[in-house]
Amino acid sequence: MLSQEDKWCSRGIINEYGSAANPEMNTIPVLEYPPTLHENGDTRIINFEVNNYLNIDYKCTSPNLMASFVRICVSNEIETTANATSQAFYVIRGKGISKSEHGEITWNTGDLFVVPVTKGSIKHKCISAENFGGAALYWVHDEPLMEYLGVSPIKAKFEPTLFKHEKMISEIETIKHSNSEGVRNRLGVLLGNKACEQTKTLTHVLWSLLNSIPSKNTQRPHRHNSIALDLAVSGNPNVYTLMGKEIDTQGNIINPIRCNWTPGGVFITPPGWWHSHHNESDEDAWVLPMQDAGLYTHQRTLDIRFVDDELELNKNGKIRGTSFNLTDKQYINMVELNKFNNNYE
Repeated sequence: MLSQEDKWCSRGIINEYGSAANPEMNTIPVLEYPPTLHENGDTRIINFEVNNYLNIDYKCTSPNLMASFVRICVSNEIETTANATSQAFYVIRGKGISKSEHGEITWNTGDLFVVPVTKGSIKHKCISAENFGGAALYWVHDEPLMEYLGVSPIKAKFEPTLFKHEKMISEIETIKHSNSEGVRNRLGVLLGNKACEQTKTLTHVLWSLLNSIPSKNTQRPHRHNSIALDLAVSGNPNVYTLMGKEIDTQGNIINPIRCNWTPGGVFITPPGWWHSHHNESDEDAWVLPMQDAGLYTHQRTLDIRFVDDELELNKNGKIRGTSFNLTDKQYINMVELNKFNNNYE
């Protein structure tokens, strides 16, 4: 029989650094979830399960997040539950009511609401829907993160929060008609929370942006370390996203994968991939990405980069280690502090 010490020792593995520093792991796939999943059928939850592909033993859409459609037929009810710190619901279609320990909220098409730790279930009822015989919600939460850590949240980090569609659109229109920065091709509002003033994110884990692309416009490539679960809110044919691992010297994505924006559908953008948004139609298009970027922003690892900034740096012979917002004054102060610490003794 092994001693206690031998048992503990038997569980350890020692790897050579060079071969193990970047372990081979299954990559995040580029997948699309069409709106037909929530446009017909019975009241139900449609999970986006990618865990088998990622070799993860719990249900997830990305390592930290779970995304689903919730279809609710008119006059029907359904309950949702999650062992999560943050749950976000965006109303793709319909009018209804959601009840939980946090109270009761009425929602309409285009609204978004988030709730913190919820011990019980949330009951959703569809009151009416103009199309497809029922309402549809886009539901994203961080239960996979809790599963990975082996924990259950015990403290609410924010209060239930509602974003009305009309208010979000009004803010974007204000930006659209502002001439302070000339013509804009990136019209969006980050959805923040009073409890997350430093990170300016939806919750301390979740991040979301309501982004509008004007007609006949292209948003040049950018990248970030968080995974994006993108809901196409609206868009005519010839609205799409191109994504890939590398860019050329002109800032174009090499061998891109194309994801068409189908209103009410979702597509996954892998972490670190360059991606650009294209609207070749005659009307504005809208997208709502959900990410775990609240967590990344807090850790100073989100690292959003815009391709033209990177090309300009390379032109000047520079390659930066991070794009985290650090002023020259802050950097100088850090250098001086380092000098002080090194000379302290």
